[in-house]
Amino acid sequence: MASMTKSPLDFTRLAFEAAKKSLEPYSTKFSRRDFNQAQHFALLALRHFMNLDYRKTMQVVTEWSDLRELLDLKKVPHWTTLEKAQKGLLKKGLSIDSTAIWSSSLAASA
Repeated sequence: MASMTKSPLDFTRLAFEAAKKSLEPYSTKFSRRDFNQAQHFALLALRHFMNLDYRKTMQVVTEWSDLRELLDLKKVPHWTTLEKAQKGLLKKGLSIDSTAIWSSSLAASA
């Protein structure tokens, strides 16, 4: 069995890939399409993994070009966008839990 990664970038990559496979790109047909649900989920997973608040998470994303490239972010969302995305994903019954993300990404890659 593979061990859990300690790299925030690797973890975010796994969360992003798992989210792309399991989530619709946008929550409704009326979504603005600035960011997709997989990007939101990956950012929320990173937030949980690094134990940061919303504002600090967006500061990390702003300063980390490799992360923005990995998630194909043309711009960095405002921290309230991330907060609203989490509420929306929780309404759908999705939990942002690093252990669950790790195990589901291992199952998806198998």
